[in-house]
Amino acid sequence: MTFSPDDTKYMRRALALARAGAGHVSPNPMVGAVITASDGRIIGEGWHRRFGGPHAEVNAVRSVADADRALFPQSTIYVTLEPCSHYGKTPPCAKLLVECGFRRVVVAAGDPNPQVAGRGIAMLRQAGIEVDEGLLADESRSLNAAFHTAHILHRPFITLKWAMSADGFMDCDRAADGRPAKFSTPLTQTLVHARRAVHDAIAVGARTALADNPRLDTRLFAGPSPRPVVFDHRGIASEAPLLADPRRTIYISQSTPLEETLRSLYREEGITSLLVEGGASLLNSFIQSGLWDEAYVEVSPHPLGSSGRVPAPAIGTIPCTVEKIGSNTISTYRSEACAARFGKR
Repeated sequence: MTFSPDDTKYMRRALALARAGAGHVSPNPMVGAVITASDGRIIGEGWHRRFGGPHAEVNAVRSVADADRALFPQSTIYVTLEPCSHYGKTPPCAKLLVECGFRRVVVAAGDPNPQVAGRGIAMLRQAGIEVDEGLLADESRSLNAAFHTAHILHRPFITLKWAMSADGFMDCDRAADGRPAKFSTPLTQTLVHARRAVHDAIAVGARTALADNPRLDTRLFAGPSPRPVVFDHRGIASEAPLLADPRRTIYISQSTPLEETLRSLYREEGITSLLVEGGASLLNSFIQSGLWDEAYVEVSPHPLGSSGRVPAPAIGTIPCTVEKIGSNTISTYRSEACAARFGKR
C-alpha cells in the first residue's frame, strides 16, 4: 500500500495527539485519531485521555461540529491503533466507525490484544469501509512499546535507569557522612521524575530501600507516581519505610526466577511497564538475565577517584541516542530484542 504525503501528515498528527495520554491511560495504549473531510480539512480529532474514559475514536467523533457530520460518508479517519471490536469499559470503536459511515479508515498498527487482533479491521471491511493499514506502524508500536510487550511477552516493558560518575562509579565511600554520591542536576532530576510518571511501577533493591529510604515519587513533575516495588530475596528490608503501606508497595521476597516474577507483576498486578532504578546488584540481575528493554544512563562530568565505590553496570551495547543535558550526558539504549520489535528510536 502506498500512502500519500497527506496521509502521513494526518497520521503524524494522530500520533502527536496520542502522546498526550502518556501516564494517564495505562494499561490501555495511547491512541490518537484525526478525521479529515474530502477537501483535506481536519474536521475532528481526539485522543484517549484516561483509563476507563472514551477512546480516541469516540473523542474525535464527538469533536466534529454538527454541520460537518453529514460529511462522514466522504471522510477518512486516521487512527494510530486498530479500533477495538469488543465491549470492555467502553463499547467497540469499530462499531462506532461503521455507524458513522466513514468512507475510509487508515490504521497505523494492529492491536496485539487477543480480544481484538484483527477483528476490528475485519468488522470495518465487512461493513464495506476501505481500510488501509501500516502507515507509520513502527512509530505507533514504539509509542506503545509497553502495551505491545505486555500482550506479546506477558511481562512488563523493562526500563533500567542509573546515574554514574565520569569514571564509572554509582556511589562513593559513605564512611564520612553516610550520604550517597549525587550525580544528577536539578534539570536531569526533573527528567527522571517525568520518566517515572509514564511507568506503572518503579523497582529498587533491598539495600537501596534501606540505605537511601527513597521516595520514588514524581514530586518534581506533574504526573502520577508509579507503584514502588522492592526486591528483597534475603529478607533484610522488611522494616524499610518504603514498605509502610503494603497496599501500595509491592514486596518481592521470594527467590522466584526473575522472568516468572515479572510475568506475575503483569498477570496479578496489571503492571505493563517497570522502571528499575537500582542499586547495581538489581540492575545487573536484569542485564545478565536479558530481561530489559530500554536503559537510560546519566553520566556526570566529575570523577569520584579513590572515593569511588560500586562500579556501574556494563550494558554491552551501543547507545541509540546521546544527549547533552547541561553538564551531564544521558545515553539511551535498547536491547537487541527490543530494537528488533520496535526499532532503535
